[in-house]
Amino acid sequence: MPKEVKVTILMGVSGCGKTEVGKILAEILGGSFIEGDDFHSSSNIQKMSQSIPLNDTDRQVWLKTLRKLIDKQLELPGYSVLACSALKIDYRNVLRCNDPRVKLVYLKGSQSLIQERLEKRKGHYMKSTLLESQFEILEEPPDAIVVDIKARPEKIASLIVKELK
Repeated sequence: MPKEVKVTILMGVSGCGKTEVGKILAEILGGSFIEGDDFHSSSNIQKMSQSIPLNDTDRQVWLKTLRKLIDKQLELPGYSVLACSALKIDYRNVLRCNDPRVKLVYLKGSQSLIQERLEKRKGHYMKSTLLESQFEILEEPPDAIVVDIKARPEKIASLIVKELK
């Protein structure tokens, strides 16, 4: 891991594997894992659980909260992996993705593959009915490490480690 990178953000639509890959990646790198979804407001969670897409206004407080968390992680010793959809460039700008100490990794997959995964997922408030709205607003990052999500999570994490080094 390059010493200057302190935080890796795993981004992509719901169901692309951010949480599962993020936990594995953090373990491999000896860092901490942060689930961005844990910082959504109860009103955001309620909207998503009712299959209502979030808008930019809904996301602002959430993104600012994650920005503060990233800033704190940059001050602390160690390394962190943050799972966060970060679908638009404006969102990534709030999250400091232009800081050389923050590395962005885009977990990329087809809508049909991710739809299939979401339909099998149990116990998550984000329903598969919202996937289309996420793909509609997705602005693929030109400057991220891009990893195809067809492989198993362990393989994806090892590919990311190779790219980070």
